[in-house]
Amino acid sequence: MSGAERVAVRVERRSALGASPEEVARLYGLYEAAFGPLRVLAAARHVLTHEEFAEEMADERVDKYVAIDPDGAIVGISTFTNQLDAIVWISPEYYAARFPEESARSAVYYLGFTLVDPRFHRHRAFESMVETIVERLRAEQAVCVWDMCSFNRDQLQLEAGIVAILDRSGGATMSTLDTQTYVAADFQGR
Repeated sequence: MSGAERVAVRVERRSALGASPEEVARLYGLYEAAFGPLRVLAAARHVLTHEEFAEEMADERVDKYVAIDPDGAIVGISTFTNQLDAIVWISPEYYAARFPEESARSAVYYLGFTLVDPRFHRHRAFESMVETIVERLRAEQAVCVWDMCSFNRDQLQLEAGIVAILDRSGGATMSTLDTQTYVAADFQGR
């Protein structure tokens, strides 16, 4: 595949991935390439271990939207669930209090992560997965929540990119729900 060649991807919703250790290893390689750098760029832990990743890929409570190239290879993954208790680092109670009507009808979704094989960054794989998820959210009149570290928001301009995709797909009202600040007190006399 040349850099100028655009390849169409299709998006499928799957309940589980990683039928074999080899598939999990390949997908984790994509995940590590996308999120590994955050180990030193974000204060909170944003990178799943291989074992945690394998568990999430097998967890049928978490949908996996996958971008598939013409050869049938997975080149992108988005994780997405309305079973908020499946995500151990968030508070389902917070979202139930914030969105009581949507919570009552299981219409609060958490977007865990979205990644795309770097070779497909220019092939609309990211946009195609987001647009497919947005169709579901609109059909259910749902709320989608996610977290984003300041590096992804400020340096990579990921939030602005998401806003642009949402605007092209009919728009959505976005708001910051909460923030967490990491503080250091240096006692070395500097």
